[in-house]
Amino acid sequence: MESSKRYSTVPELLLGFDTETTGLDVEVEQAISYGFILYRLAIPVWSTQFYVRPDRPIEEGAKKVHGLSVDDLEMRAAGNLLSVDEGLRRALTILEEFHTEGALVVGANISGFDIAMLRFSSQRAFGDDPNDSTGFLNNLRTIDVVAHDIKIEPRELNPRRRGLSSLCEYYGVKPGGHDALEDARAAVEVFVKQVERNRQGQSGFDFVFGQI
Repeated sequence: MESSKRYSTVPELLLGFDTETTGLDVEVEQAISYGFILYRLAIPVWSTQFYVRPDRPIEEGAKKVHGLSVDDLEMRAAGNLLSVDEGLRRALTILEEFHTEGALVVGANISGFDIAMLRFSSQRAFGDDPNDSTGFLNNLRTIDVVAHDIKIEPRELNPRRRGLSSLCEYYGVKPGGHDALEDARAAVEVFVKQVERNRQGQSGFDFVFGQI
């Protein structure tokens, strides 16, 4: 469930989430890297990143974006490269755990891409009824920093580019460089800057505790 509101407060728990993938078609491609970073009161307190050996080739277009081959995945995983099923299960477990704790999941195009790919991949891998292991995804509370930025400043007022890299430049955030963990971090930091902008220059910002 993606929020369409314009935030002037920062939720207590924010879980940055991003994937690098074999391609762009969410119905058939797979995640090869997952990155998660948890912020409590806008301070990072936990993170993890893990890598997956895909069951399908990594498209050349995708390689040009994230620069990852299977050999690169092997090297980065340092002997802990996961199978597709293992990666999916770990990602779902993390998302469900922090969803239960009340976190909002933050990313760029997160519902339409990362969560959608996770759902399609899980259903292919496990043959689940959507209401079983992936059912909680339907109620996941998400913040898409791209959509949030358009809410702040509609395209008709400013047609500037809104991809994560462009948003990092616009808000003065260190870009993630198409690394799953770093992009997850960058998305949360962009969101916090967006909240600061929504407060119209007021110093600091308020927090919302618990689920919203």
